[in-house]
Formats: sequence, C-alpha cells, structure tokens
Amino acid sequence: MSISVWGLQVALYFLFHYFSELAILPWSMLFLIGFLSFVLTYILIRYCIEKFIFRKIKLIYKVISNTKKSLDDPSLSNSYTTLEDVNDRAVEWAQKTATEISTLKSLENYRKQYLGDVSHEMKTPLFSIQGYLMTLLEGGIHDEKINIKYLRKASENVDRLQAIVEDLEMINKLESDSELNKTIFDLKSLTDSVMNDLLFQANEKNISLVYKPGAENPYKVLADKDKIRQVLINLIGNSIKYGNEDGKTKLSFYDMDTRILVEVSDNGIGIGEEHIRHVYDRFYRADKSRSRDVGGSGLGLAIVKHIVEAHGQTVSVRSTDGKGSTFGFTLEKK
Repeated sequence: MSISVWGLQVALYFLFHYFSELAILPWSMLFLIGFLSFVLTYILIRYCIEKFIFRKIKLIYKVISNTKKSLDDPSLSNSYTTLEDVNDRAVEWAQKTATEISTLKSLENYRKQYLGDVSHEMKTPLFSIQGYLMTLLEGGIHDEKINIKYLRKASENVDRLQAIVEDLEMINKLESDSELNKTIFDLKSLTDSVMNDLLFQANEKNISLVYKPGAENPYKVLADKDKIRQVLINLIGNSIKYGNEDGKTKLSFYDMDTRILVEVSDNGIGIGEEHIRHVYDRFYRADKSRSRDVGGSGLGLAIVKHIVEAHGQTVSVRSTDGKGSTFGFTLEKK
C-alpha cells in the first residue's frame, strides 16, 4: 500500500511539471491539480496509517490493558481516536505500573526487614535459654551457686519469648480483623484499673503512678474498651520500664471539645531527637542495650499506633533525651 501511495505521488509530481512546462493548462488549473494531489495523498496516507500502523498500536494497547473490556473499548475503534490519545494512555499506564512496581518493591523490602527483625528478636532469648540449659545439663545443675540463678534466667527469657509471640499474634489479629467493638465507658475508671494492674511492677522500681491535677474527673469516651486497655498497658508499662528509679509516671486528660487527649508522661531516660520519628516502628529500639535489659517485644508502641489509628484518632510523642517522654493519643468524647 505504501508503494502505491508513493507511486501516485511521483506520478502526480511529473504530471504537474509536464503540464506546467507545456503551458497547456492555466495556472489556476495547475494549482487545482496540485491541491487535489495533496488531498488525495493525505487521504491515502491517513488510510494506511489507520489501516496498518494504528491497528498495530491498538494491539499494543490491548496488551497493555490486558483485560477483555479494554479489548473492546469503543474509544479505540472510533476513527477519531488520535495517536496522542493512545500515547497519553500508554504514558498513564507506564506511570501507574512504575508506581505499582515501586510499591511492591517497598513492600518486599519491608517484608524482608520485618522477617529479619522477628528472627533477630527471637534469637536473643532462644540463645540465652540454650546457653543456660546447656550449662546446667553439663553439670551446673549440681552447683548450688548457679543452678537456681540460671533456671531463673532461663525462665525470664522464656517469658520474653512468650511476650514476643503474643505481641506478634496481636499485630496479626489487628491487621486481619480491623473491626472495633465500640462502647461508651469511663476512661478514668479504665485507667485506674490498668494502674492497679501495673502497681507491683511500678513498686519494684519505686515509681509513683499519679494523675495530673484536674485529671481525677470521669471522662466518657466512645471506643473499643479492651483495645484501649491494651494501649494504656503498653504506654504506662513502657514508662515504668524506661523510667528512673524513684521516678514518676503521670497521667493527664485534656478536654478538647469533641475529643479527649490522654497523655502518659515520665521523667525517665527520654528519647533522642533522631529516634523520635521511629519510635512507633516495629522492633525499633532507641537504646538497644537498655532495651535488651528491660525485655519486651519491641512491638508495644507499634500496637498502640495501630489501635489508635484504627479508631480514626492520632498518636503523638514528645521527648527530651535524659529528661523523660510524653506519649499521647486522642479518643472520641461522649
């Protein structure tokens, strides 16, 4: 077809020059012949493009779309669809695909990091348990100076391992089941209950659990009571773990019209500025050496963030290294 088109162009070209040289036809007629040859050539070229080239482009577009619906897209069969339209769609598809690939790569990197963190967190207590038990099996069980001590150490690491498994199960449950059992309850009463549960742990370090003046009043909120209990347990528990001996953990409530702001403050070791934005990351530890000593799964704050955001609320943190930290979250007021 392309050979025929170019052949016609050449024929018209020579015809035009032949008649012009012979001066057989007037210039107006020559102009008309030239114009008609141009129009005819344009029509034939466009026909070739739509018949052959555009057909190939449509096939490529069909492959890109990869769906039955797009194969029968009426806009593609429309003779007025331009190459620019197809180009725009191809560019849009390429950008979307690039974004999806980038997202998949990020998820893959996150998965690898997550599995690596889980493995690392579980190895530490497992190796400790293995070391203590091997020592006892190799004769240490008969040494009264270390047998009870090593058994207690092994038991502590079993507890730590159990905490990691339980928190992993909770994270998995939160991600797979986002439904909340919201009820109206007294936030102050729930906080009292959590503080009583953690009183023994606080007394071991002589840490006082107190309310900020003005926070003794009851506050009604709409939330999942069991999950908010877990949030309070994690935040107050952390303030005790990372608090200084003879320190203080202070609970504050602030009425923010439609919300209640809950804050848990301590005067403990604090968090460096470079670590603030990572504190809610899974397994992230600002002070790795001390974190190993106090135990825990490294998932407590991640669970807090997940629960609070599932309620459509926000979490926050303020901290000064060496002076203490304040963690806060909001709840819907009733």
